[in-house]
Amino acid sequence: MAAPQNYLAVIKVVGIGGGGVNAINRMIEVGLKGVEFIAINTDAQALLMSDADVKLDVGRELTRGLGAGANPDVGRKAAEDHREEIEEVLKGADMVFVTAGEGGGTGTGGAPVVANIARSLGALTIGVVTRPFTFEGRRRANQAEDGIAGLRDEVDTLIVIPNDRLLSISDRQVSVLDAFKSADQVLLSGVQGITDLITTPGLINLDFADVKSVMSEAGSALMGIGSARGDDRAVAAAEMAISSPLLEASIDGARGVLLSISGGSDLGLFEINEAAQLVSEAAHPEANIIFGAVIDDALGDEVRVTVIAAGFDGGQPPAKGSRDKVLGSSYGSGREETPAAAAPRPATPAEPVRPSFGGLGNVTPRTEEPAPEPAPVNELPPPPPVSPHVPPARPYQDSTAEELDVPDFLK
Repeated sequence: MAAPQNYLAVIKVVGIGGGGVNAINRMIEVGLKGVEFIAINTDAQALLMSDADVKLDVGRELTRGLGAGANPDVGRKAAEDHREEIEEVLKGADMVFVTAGEGGGTGTGGAPVVANIARSLGALTIGVVTRPFTFEGRRRANQAEDGIAGLRDEVDTLIVIPNDRLLSISDRQVSVLDAFKSADQVLLSGVQGITDLITTPGLINLDFADVKSVMSEAGSALMGIGSARGDDRAVAAAEMAISSPLLEASIDGARGVLLSISGGSDLGLFEINEAAQLVSEAAHPEANIIFGAVIDDALGDEVRVTVIAAGFDGGQPPAKGSRDKVLGSSYGSGREETPAAAAPRPATPAEPVRPSFGGLGNVTPRTEEPAPEPAPVNELPPPPPVSPHVPPARPYQDSTAEELDVPDFLK
């Protein structure tokens, strides 16, 4: 009988469509280790520019390598036509990330097909996708929503990054090129925050089974990233991560949390403890919190915290996210609502942010129902009966005008 072999988790990152392929190019560029990259596209020219380990042109017959023309149906059919090839390159994977920019053709239509294949092979399947910028148009936004809904049904965990939120952490001079690079960087952080926990030997080590316990069939997930230097850097980075503009909702109620803390060799035990405690207080009281700490001297005195929260009851994050979109910038709105929800707490600079994950997800939707009470204020139209008083005023002015012998041009 063969001796048991040491086994490393096989992690494959699939970038599908233009946005997905750009994202994995960025991951390759920064040297994401311990994973295999697979680029899938209907655009042969874009594939030529990728450094992925495996490149799969699924548009050879259907689009003659010219792309899907932003039509998700074409992207879906192209992926279905090459189902066997996709299955072949995904075989043997323990974990598969499917990354795409939602709203176009190949990524939007093809990502659910790839995820379905990965899951059917028994891999833990995680979708990490972006929602398009508003300036990309209503059509792309609608296609993205349909694509996200379709992908959610095919993955264990889905992380959606709203590109518009990137604007709230960018200055007004940011170029379009830099905006899309920022989106790629966040996709990288989402994948790296999970893979580093498994592939990088850490101060506090995690294995694939730990990650799987949080992310298997977890549904919608939220991701926040924070970094800080100086005093209380770990707590500040954790605070930034759980109040990140990238979070479409509060992590309150999350029953599964992945917490990754990275820092230099001077990263202190008490720092780690305080940061972890802050995150655990923000999640569900009985949450399964999987925690890892990685020492990376390249960070210097910087501490980075990545929080991925999943396992929400009733899919709260998506519902809350849609509410925030109506309100505009969710980060700002979260802060404005905080004082009302957190009145009992003393107001300190840190406190206005922390309560934003303390139940606002459940309370604010109710407070929005009273918000229609301004409708009674619309009963102010009854005062316009004052306007009938204006006609009587006119004859009065006319008569006085005649008495005072006002010149014709003033009448």
